[in-house]
Amino acid sequence: MTARTVLITGGNRGIGYSLAEEFISQGHRVAVTARSGKGPEGSLTVIADVTDGESLDRAFEQVEAQLGPVEVLVANAGITKDTLILRMSDEDFDSVVDTNLGGAFKVVKRAAKGMLKAKFGRIILISSVVGLYGSAGQVNYSSSKSALVGMARSLTRELGSRGITANVVAPGFIETDMTAALPEEQQAQYKANIPAGRFAAPSEVAKVVAWLAGDDAGYISGAVIPVDGGLGMGH
Repeated sequence: MTARTVLITGGNRGIGYSLAEEFISQGHRVAVTARSGKGPEGSLTVIADVTDGESLDRAFEQVEAQLGPVEVLVANAGITKDTLILRMSDEDFDSVVDTNLGGAFKVVKRAAKGMLKAKFGRIILISSVVGLYGSAGQVNYSSSKSALVGMARSLTRELGSRGITANVVAPGFIETDMTAALPEEQQAQYKANIPAGRFAAPSEVAKVVAWLAGDDAGYISGAVIPVDGGLGMGH
């Protein structure tokens, strides 16, 4: 394993926090972006809003000064504003797409400069099973997450010859505070539709992402890797 400088957006909670913990445990230099809060011990937290290019520039400058050029980027930051389409406002749609898709574009564009110079990079976009499987009440969220597949594959065609890979990880239901707050009956209903019969631990997503960032995955690019217990069946 080669120790790398890793930047994870939205690394102050949930899957992003677990991602940071995993990379730290493997000996990487880890920074996380957050609008509030901070990442796990051993990480550098930089305050940034992924929809704001100027704040991202400042965050990258801080990371580069303290940890070195970003070699591994995990675009994880995202939001939801779920409701049925006839109740969904333009703002509900635009804000989710601006954060989940536009934010990924802005952070990838900034990271790509250093990666092209180094002729090395790992770009990992965190999507969702609903990006390709679909979900009622999530037209905005599923659209933004589906679009990340096209982004990764276009990046692969643009940057692949320069030692840069771009892949998508699509988690399913994960054990988080959000799923823990669901009524037991609803949790059981969700689990009944998952062939594995359970939710994933955040660490199970983190280990897949860390592997994609590692030396052994250098010939994988433009791929969508589901971590969903079989829910999406590779969609």
